[in-house]
Amino acid sequence: MKRLISIAMLAFLLCSVGFAQDEAAKKKEAQASAESWLALVDAGNYAESWDEASTFFKSKVSKADWEKMLTQVRTPLGKAGGRALRGAAYKTSVPKAPDGEYVVIQYTTNFAGVGAAVETITPTLDQDGKWRMSGYYVRPAE
Repeated sequence: MKRLISIAMLAFLLCSVGFAQDEAAKKKEAQASAESWLALVDAGNYAESWDEASTFFKSKVSKADWEKMLTQVRTPLGKAGGRALRGAAYKTSVPKAPDGEYVVIQYTTNFAGVGAAVETITPTLDQDGKWRMSGYYVRPAE
């Protein structure tokens, strides 16, 4: 009986380690996707950033509206300078979105026009198996 319990505990621990490694890999892939997407936004390629967004996002925001919103938000901020990762959290549920796989990533970014701000970008694992942006927010840093 003790042997059976030991085997069960070992199996549980190995599954936990596997899940943690899987989650870490997903965070890494999502972060790479987020940084690639942010480079489009930083360069002013707002239409292309919409093209690279998730299916869910594109169903909620038209390309024209997205370009208008980003122009209104990003122009006063000025050029993005250094960007430092604050953290990333893997989630299977986020507000106002269907259940799925998400990584909520925050960066502290220095903008020429306002100084430090916090950017939150949420990539989701999209229907095509790629991590794509499903949410983007900017707020002043505390």
